Amino acid sequence: MFGWLMDPMYLAFLLPAMILAGLATLYTKSTFKRYSRKAASSGMTGAQAASQLLNSQGIYDVNIQPVQGFLSDHYDPSSRTLRLSPNVYGSQSLSAIGVACHEAGHALQHAGGYLPLTLRSALVPATQFGSSASYFLFIIGWLFRTQRLMQIGAMVFGAVVLFSIVTLPVEWNATARARKLMTQAGIVTQDEAKVAGRVLNAAFLTYVASAFTALMTFLYYLLRSGLLGGGDD
Repeated sequence: MFGWLMDPMYLAFLLPAMILAGLATLYTKSTFKRYSRKAASSGMTGAQAASQLLNSQGIYDVNIQPVQGFLSDHYDPSSRTLRLSPNVYGSQSLSAIGVACHEAGHALQHAGGYLPLTLRSALVPATQFGSSASYFLFIIGWLFRTQRLMQIGAMVFGAVVLFSIVTLPVEWNATARARKLMTQAGIVTQDEAKVAGRVLNAAFLTYVASAFTALMTFLYYLLRSGLLGGGDD
C-alpha cells in the first residue's frame, strides 16, 4: 500500500526537505537550551516579560496562561490568550523571555489588525482540511490509478502551501516587534536582546523549513498527478 513512498521522485523531492526540517528543529532546541542557562538581569519570567511588553503598548486584555509541551508556545486570537510552555512561562532565562515576547508580538499584530495574521487565521480551516484530505485523495488516486483524484488532492494541498508562506512574514514581524520592544519596555538590555534574538532566529528557521517542505510536497503532487506533466496515465 505504501510502495509510493519508495517512488524515486518522492524521495528526491521530500527527503531533502525532511532532513532540513529535522536539522532546523534540532538547532532550535539546542539554541533554546543553550541560552536557557542565561538569566535576564531584570529577573522577569517569560510570563512577566510578555505582560510588561503588552502593557507598554497599552494592551491589558490578553490572558497569559501556562500550557503543557516543549516550545508549544502560541497566541490564540479567538480567545485573546497567550499560552506559554513550562520552560517559558516561569523561567527567567533569555530564551524564555525571547519566546514570550515573540508570542506577545502576535498579540500586538492582532490588536493592530496586521493583515498577514488576519489572512493566516482565515486560512486555518482550509489548511486543517487540506493537510489531511489532500493526502487521502492522493493515496486513493495512486492506489486506483485515478489521476483526477490525485489532481484534486494536489489542488487541495495548495491551502497548506499558502498558509506556510503567509506564516513567514507573520513570524518575522512578531520577532522584529519583540526585539525592538523588549528593550524599550525595560525587559532586557541591548546585549541581552541580541542573545534572545538568536533564539528567535533559530525558531524562524523551522518556519522556513516547514514552508520549503510544503512547497516540495506540492510540487511532487503536481508532477505526479500530471498537472505539471510527467504524471501517470
